Amino acid sequence: MREGLTESPLNPLPAAVWLLALPVIASEAVFGLGQLGLIGGAQGVGLRLTGMQLAAFAPEMVQRMWQVGVIDWDQLYRLVSFSFVHASLTHALLVLAFTLALGNLVAREFRPWAVIVLFLGSAIGGALVYTVAMSLLPGRPAPLIGGYPAVYGLVGAFTFLLWTRLAAANANRMRAFTLIGMLLLFQLVFGIFFGNAGYGWIAELAGFVVGFGLSFVLVDGGIARALDRIRER
Repeated sequence: MREGLTESPLNPLPAAVWLLALPVIASEAVFGLGQLGLIGGAQGVGLRLTGMQLAAFAPEMVQRMWQVGVIDWDQLYRLVSFSFVHASLTHALLVLAFTLALGNLVAREFRPWAVIVLFLGSAIGGALVYTVAMSLLPGRPAPLIGGYPAVYGLVGAFTFLLWTRLAAANANRMRAFTLIGMLLLFQLVFGIFFGNAGYGWIAELAGFVVGFGLSFVLVDGGIARALDRIRER
């Protein structure tokens, strides 16, 4: 038998990536079963809405804590929980696809715990920047729901890896930012044509910046390795 024919055509995903993806898969399975009436009884069709209410991040929560000077520990979980519950199956599938693809690429250069920190740290950073931005803008802010800010953090980490490699090759490092530029352009066009622009892009862009910044310290070898890669010729 020819060499390689017995190997799996699919590259096994790292456990850390599955750990991030499984909550999304599990929640969508529950929502789907509820929609079919197999669980939850008469309330099953509303399980997604209930899940969104329990997981969504509302900027007012942090603003209120800041005003009264007291941390509501019972609600802090929302800084990360919003990343694992989505507004629709399509929303969840898109986030899941990006998480699996980008997570697999990033996990080749980062330790498992670092991938998880990147994902959750980008979600938290995106939510906090969104809170600050919404406090400066008029109107009541929409709550955050879905994993795009965290996924953009993985985009930031992937961009960091490209950036260091291009620097080592003495190539134009700005080429590393092509992916984020394309994603933001796509989102802008999508928002214009489908009327779904909103301000969620603030959290997503912040997630990208946080992911890119965290990569300097989370990549194997830390800042020293990143600088060495940049100095290589």
